[in-house]
Amino acid sequence: MSYADQVFISVCRDILAEGFWDTDLPVRPRWTDGTPAHTVKKFGVVNRYDLREEFPIMTLRPTAFRSCVDELLWIWQKKSNRIADLRSHIWDAWADEEGTIGRAYGYQLGVRHQYGDGWFDQVDRVLKDLRENPASRRMVTSLFNHHDLHRMGLYPCAWSMTFNVTGNTLNAVLNQRSQDMLTASNWNVCQYAVLLHMMARSAGLEAGELIHVIADCHIYDRHVPLVEEIIRREPRPAPRLVIDPDVTDFYGFTVDSFRLEGYEPWAFGERIEVAV
Repeated sequence: MSYADQVFISVCRDILAEGFWDTDLPVRPRWTDGTPAHTVKKFGVVNRYDLREEFPIMTLRPTAFRSCVDELLWIWQKKSNRIADLRSHIWDAWADEEGTIGRAYGYQLGVRHQYGDGWFDQVDRVLKDLRENPASRRMVTSLFNHHDLHRMGLYPCAWSMTFNVTGNTLNAVLNQRSQDMLTASNWNVCQYAVLLHMMARSAGLEAGELIHVIADCHIYDRHVPLVEEIIRREPRPAPRLVIDPDVTDFYGFTVDSFRLEGYEPWAFGERIEVAV
């Protein structure tokens, strides 16, 4: 059975049984009808995924793999904040009148910074260190730039990656300030698992562990019945991730460079309302 399914079931059960409800507090998110979107949450959830064992995609419900890879490339490869550069419409609700999400996500990764050995953006800095200084403990990226928060359509949720090489293996820690378990938890895990594979391939390394650290791990009030339904299902075997063997350049990957073999998730016809 899929390990990602096991993690999802365990975390959701823990939240539903032991979580804290914020129903007595003022909250920012709203449902489409204007009702406050409250949550039940757990603080400080840490999940580990070994990419050498399997690709961490859920089967309890479908994860739109190609769309999540497309968004990953939009942020990390294109370093874009323009929604027109994204195939899906997942960011439309946060776009400004210029069709951007402000100085968020990809914008931050495209900003060049001065280092002792030259000017680099955050992605190219990590790629350089992976190739030339793999023992470095300074391979960190951050999207949470306080100077620009007032110009972001949405503060970054998955905001920091720390890369670390052990032998011939590239591992990483993903820090996330906020995690909507139903709509985005496996989406983010799949994205950053793909990113770890891309970084490893470009440096001639093997992708190893992805450690996902979540500060506020929550389920929205209107999502509880759907989550309860999903976690009653029997997990299915995880698929195999196949990556185009001819691509070794980080900027050479496309959505078509990745495919899943044997992915047969449970059907899920329910429309999921998203709080914004």
